[in-house]
Amino acid sequence: MQQKDVLPMKTEKSDKRVSSQISAPETITGAEAVIRSLVEEGVETIFGYPGGAIMPIYDALYDFQDVVHHILVRHEQGATHAAQGYARSSGKVGVVFATSGPGATNLVTGLADAYMDSTPMVCITGQVASVLLGTDAFQETDVIGITMPITKWNIQVTRPEDIPGAIAKAFYIARNGRPGPVLVDITKNAQFGKLDFQYKQCEYIRSYQPLPALNEAAIDAAAVLINSAKKPFILCGHGVLLSGAEKELIALAEKAEIPVASTLLGLSAVPVDHPLYAGFLGMHGNYGPNILTNECDVLIAVGMRFDDRITGDVSQYARQAKVIHIEIDAAEINKIVKADVAVHADAKPALQALLEKVEKKENKEWIAEFRVADKEEYEKVQKNELFPEEGGLKMAEVIRMISDRTKGEAVLVTDVGQHQMIASRYYRFKNPNTNITSGGMGTMGFALPAAMGAKMGTPEKEVVAIIGDGCFQMTLQELGTIYQSKIGVKIVILNNNFLGMVRQWQQLFFDRRYSSTEMTNPDFVQIAKGFFIPGKKVTDRSEIVAAIDEMIAHEGAYLLEVVVEKEDNVFPMVPAGAPISAIRLE
Repeated sequence: MQQKDVLPMKTEKSDKRVSSQISAPETITGAEAVIRSLVEEGVETIFGYPGGAIMPIYDALYDFQDVVHHILVRHEQGATHAAQGYARSSGKVGVVFATSGPGATNLVTGLADAYMDSTPMVCITGQVASVLLGTDAFQETDVIGITMPITKWNIQVTRPEDIPGAIAKAFYIARNGRPGPVLVDITKNAQFGKLDFQYKQCEYIRSYQPLPALNEAAIDAAAVLINSAKKPFILCGHGVLLSGAEKELIALAEKAEIPVASTLLGLSAVPVDHPLYAGFLGMHGNYGPNILTNECDVLIAVGMRFDDRITGDVSQYARQAKVIHIEIDAAEINKIVKADVAVHADAKPALQALLEKVEKKENKEWIAEFRVADKEEYEKVQKNELFPEEGGLKMAEVIRMISDRTKGEAVLVTDVGQHQMIASRYYRFKNPNTNITSGGMGTMGFALPAAMGAKMGTPEKEVVAIIGDGCFQMTLQELGTIYQSKIGVKIVILNNNFLGMVRQWQQLFFDRRYSSTEMTNPDFVQIAKGFFIPGKKVTDRSEIVAAIDEMIAHEGAYLLEVVVEKEDNVFPMVPAGAPISAIRLE
């Protein structure tokens, strides 16, 4: 079995998942067993697209429409991103249906994205009958071989009696430990065949230990380093959110007065207005946390994997610091940055144990260094981006206005590029799990379908998708899903008529040779209206506040296109391959 140790998804329903009751036997088809198994796992929403090889399962779904809500997407990739958004916002497992061949291969990008970003997802694909396997039958593809490197686990089921056990195991693996996607491929004869259905949720797999035992000696060693530190620094990663350890992290930071910076996927774990929040790490992160990483004496990395966007030139990364790495996946420890103290554990119990042994301290002079850096960044970068005296609308001022009008409480779903970095820098997140983006893969086209899923997962919250003009055109067909399923997402297109991030690199490092990055765009508002979704285009600064208010006040989906400066760049910036201390403010 492919295995990456993973964290438990936090959810109030987690205790209900591990019922040891076994349902009474009943003879049903394999197709119905799929649906019944999903119901037993508490699945309420499925994102999918029907086709020949999965048609028996869709037929069985017809009788469960009052129990399970199926969202008909317009492309299978959209189903995977929607399931990701659903999982990330709700804490549940996202579920996807697709047919064989091209239907299954269209899941690949979303599976890879979910694997990189540790998102729990169960994809169920139909397959040709087992007697046709290996014959190049119509719409036959080796989806198991294709998806093996990008799933935590996958399996092909050829007998109806194996369906309940495979699905139970799939959910256990997807949600336990470090979460991730799994795929269950079911042949057509297994769907038509009969079995005596029983369902028991999986509680244990002999070869899989999702929660490592906490090593008290490692906790003691970490506490010693923190207690002796003059300049301690916490890096907060996605694992903090996945573990539900936000309160423990903040408590530790407050007790020992340690500044906390966030990775891209760690955003929203710590409220932006918290006095110890030091900012956003990475290539386009805040100035202070980047340069002061190379000044701290103890670096406490929690639930993060030292991605290259965080470290820059790793040979020059935090060489002066003692490194404490709290991480549930043993494969991530010492992979990129050598840990002086490795705590192989789920973030929540590790932080709880550490909190008891860390001494109360003050680090006012150290924290003041971050404030000095913040002031320098404000004067050289933020002031002009937030309050420009001339020129067109800037992305930063639009994001800050959206943040102000939503009070930092919306679920922000961002696509990939300049707008993603600007949104991450300027939206003032208040609550956990309100930042949903494609981190490790950087998948353009992610935001629109992911926002659909996020709204389905948390219908009580305002969900705002921030999308670039290039990204929007990769998955805009999902406007049809939004209209048909009446999903009330708010869509903001920041339109600079460029593939902005690539153009920025071309400007800075390729002598402004803008090769294939300028966009000739359609009328986005008219396209939305074609899907019966109202919208507005804004080109002037004087119109933007009223337009945002109109969008938020509107019941249901709404598209707001904001035309921003064509050559607006994102700073600060760490040049590729440079050390993080080489971060540029201009």
